[in-house]
Amino acid sequence: MPLMPKRVKHRKMQRGSRKGISQSGTELSFGEYGLKALERGWLKSTELEACRVAMNRHMKRRGRLWIRVFPDKPVTKKPIEVRMGKGKGNPEAWVAVVRPGVMIFEVDGVSEQLARESLRLADAKLGLRTKLVARHER
Repeated sequence: MPLMPKRVKHRKMQRGSRKGISQSGTELSFGEYGLKALERGWLKSTELEACRVAMNRHMKRRGRLWIRVFPDKPVTKKPIEVRMGKGKGNPEAWVAVVRPGVMIFEVDGVSEQLARESLRLADAKLGLRTKLVARHER
């Protein structure tokens, strides 16, 4: 079951602006290691779920994992081979707007090697450039 809001005020939303850098959620708040976005973009709920599954499988359910972004923006799409006009399409996916600097995942309670490898697996499933950050940089 992918992440999505339980209910929303408006079913359809405009694309909005992705410019600027993240103002909040840029520091490690919960875990010892984290994955920080270096690019802007939309992360689909299915991408986040794939990352979560890959990380939990690699960590063998040890430690703790936090997902710091939530897909609360509906993205609409018109069916294939439909002519222009006739209104906006139906919601197809839920996305999280990600700006540079925002922390996407945090991990705690596992060794540094295990955390790095699990965050690397998650990075491979995302469509953005990311960097791994640690609370105690050497």
